[in-house]
Amino acid sequence: MYQKEERLDEKSLRELQSQRLVEQVKHVYENVPYYRNKMIEKGVTPDDIKSVDDLYKLPFLSKADLREAYPFGLLGVPLSECVRIHATSGTTGKRVIAFYTQEDINLWEDCCARAIIAAGGRKDDICQVSYGFGLFTGGAGLNGGSHKVGCLTLPLSSGNTERQIQFMQDLGSTILCCTPSYAAYLGEAMKEKGIDGDKNSLKIGIFGAEPWTEEMRRDIEKTLGIKAYDIYGLTETSGPGVAFECQEQTGMHVNEDHFIPEIINPDTGEVLPIGEKGELVFTAITKKAFPLLRYRTRDICVLSRKKCSCGRTLIKMCKPMGRSDDMLIIRGVNVFPSQIETVLIKEGYTSNYLIEVDRVNNSDTLEIFVELPIEHFSDTIKDVAKKEKELVGALTAMLGIKPTVRLVAPKTIARSEGKAVRVVDKRKLH
Repeated sequence: MYQKEERLDEKSLRELQSQRLVEQVKHVYENVPYYRNKMIEKGVTPDDIKSVDDLYKLPFLSKADLREAYPFGLLGVPLSECVRIHATSGTTGKRVIAFYTQEDINLWEDCCARAIIAAGGRKDDICQVSYGFGLFTGGAGLNGGSHKVGCLTLPLSSGNTERQIQFMQDLGSTILCCTPSYAAYLGEAMKEKGIDGDKNSLKIGIFGAEPWTEEMRRDIEKTLGIKAYDIYGLTETSGPGVAFECQEQTGMHVNEDHFIPEIINPDTGEVLPIGEKGELVFTAITKKAFPLLRYRTRDICVLSRKKCSCGRTLIKMCKPMGRSDDMLIIRGVNVFPSQIETVLIKEGYTSNYLIEVDRVNNSDTLEIFVELPIEHFSDTIKDVAKKEKELVGALTAMLGIKPTVRLVAPKTIARSEGKAVRVVDKRKLH
């Protein structure tokens, strides 16, 4: 069930990566003026890139570049060749839009199929996809991967827990794909109905899109009676399936025939040796519509070439150990404090606010404390509640998830003489 690229020796893999990298750099230089200009600024031409050893010569791309180039500035093919988009939540109203040709989708679904197979999934499995569908990549990626494996696929999307449990029970789902927090919630809901782990047909869970701990993994495994596997991806590089756990579960194998990983010092950009902790950078070497080179993920992690008992020779990345920016991942959604600040100022509030993130019963909570303007401090409780409701609506539209808003008295949120502390994350994520 392996694809041969998953078991290449290091020399053969590097030759394949080098060939694809050289072709991709040429493709990007000729078709993406935004990146060509970055290469010209750095004094690099496609002729300078002869193998993966030359990767360090290329300029980085960051989320700021993606916002600046929005919507078509990083498109690598004519729009008429694109068949789909996916998108992230916008940091200041602008989303990152990723474009896909049909071949891009085929390769992405292959990567997701590898993840399902590595977790033990086979053609006779029944795969329940409970990631959200739509602009979010989770549902579409695992749905397509499940089809490639040949599983009977249940594209339920997220939510409607009663229906999730009914289909799971009636059709005998054996694989569950969703966020870990939703898996935990499903487990609790099933337990309340008297459906313990030994009373359902589930065997495998493939969970990603948000940080989760080993303790949470064990809790989900016990509640659902499954083995739970991690999957990693970014909308910018395609979606889930960039990396995945095998049954050894000592890190996630990176699909190196499609994505070249690097670890860099987040402050200097210097490439660090394998085994050192730093910021993860990906170069997509097969994606044509949205071909990002040296994209800074802002995830902090470690890579390992340690031999794996599963037989795959693909490099492994550990679970992300934090971020080199201020992005939060809440219930699978990327949230930046700048998004919240944009809404508050637009709605007439000051920039004095505090974001509290916690995890209650395995589900993330987002609470935002905002100072009332002095002129509204004497408002009635009813008026304040109305303003809170209006802010919840505006923030939900921006973030894509619903927060709790608490309007508090002026000057009650602590000031800082240095960098303001805007976020308190109480989750124990690692």
